[in-house]
Amino acid sequence: MSKVLQSAVDAIGGTPMVRLDRLTADLEGTILAKLEYFSPGGSKKDRVAKRILEDAEKAGLLLPGQPVVELTSGNTGAGLAIACAVTGHPFVAVLSKGSSAERARMIVALGAEVVLVDQLPGSVPGRVSGGDMELVELEARRVTRERGAFRSDQFENQSNVAAHYTGTGQEIWEQTGGRIDAFADFVGTGGCLAGVTRALKEHKPSVRCFAVEPEGAAVLAGEAASQPNHPIQGGGFSRADLTHLLDVPIDGYVQVTGEEARSTARLLAMREGIFGGFSAGANVAAALHLLRNEMAGATIAVLIPDSGLKYLSTDLWE
Repeated sequence: MSKVLQSAVDAIGGTPMVRLDRLTADLEGTILAKLEYFSPGGSKKDRVAKRILEDAEKAGLLLPGQPVVELTSGNTGAGLAIACAVTGHPFVAVLSKGSSAERARMIVALGAEVVLVDQLPGSVPGRVSGGDMELVELEARRVTRERGAFRSDQFENQSNVAAHYTGTGQEIWEQTGGRIDAFADFVGTGGCLAGVTRALKEHKPSVRCFAVEPEGAAVLAGEAASQPNHPIQGGGFSRADLTHLLDVPIDGYVQVTGEEARSTARLLAMREGIFGGFSAGANVAAALHLLRNEMAGATIAVLIPDSGLKYLSTDLWE
């Protein structure tokens, strides 16, 4: 019975890492994929949700029974719904109507409340732009005030970075035995890229860490956002001012198209048996690009941030 966990929250993290040898058969080098959909809420954001609540309770910022509110594209919302259910906090997730329907339905099924926010005029259903997220942010602030809630604030809360620094990054180092040359990650809040980059570079300064962005919305790379309505959900919000990436030693930037992310996610499913979402396709597409170019022969780690089950209503699986 010593191996029986006290709650689903205790099952967060410790996700497996697998080789993608079938996708790299004609290339020099290796891609290692960390399957974050093995966590209870089906994404890497479970780690963030758990750490934010733990740190807030310890600091006295989150009181017993106090509501929690968060802006989310869906994955952080699912993680917080689980953590709040276990810890006894009512949870309200504020989402854009552009987020996939599965995400909102999952959060409701986990006992939380969902507030859906209309998209900007001209926005594409199923695609959440930076402008759409600004509307969600305004609504999240309003709900937080009205409910007297704790705002978890994943874009600013340093517990986001800490979750990946002490968890994801250390796990990658241990699972690879330090035999890793690079890490690439599709940027949403920037917390994962920041935390993993700091962890890996402490162990091995030569590890190269890359920010993955949508083509046409690569603002971190200094480009104009000409295609804010890209289909890669969960990131690429055209924000160049991400707090979590301040002073983080990023080594380079990789852009992928929506079609590349989509087609690579499908190849992951068909060739590797890995059923990931849009950002999984973006991460692996970026790693393949690096192996074909400047990182030929390298070992590159990526995350499979969430499950393809969260996108069945989108064009990812048409």
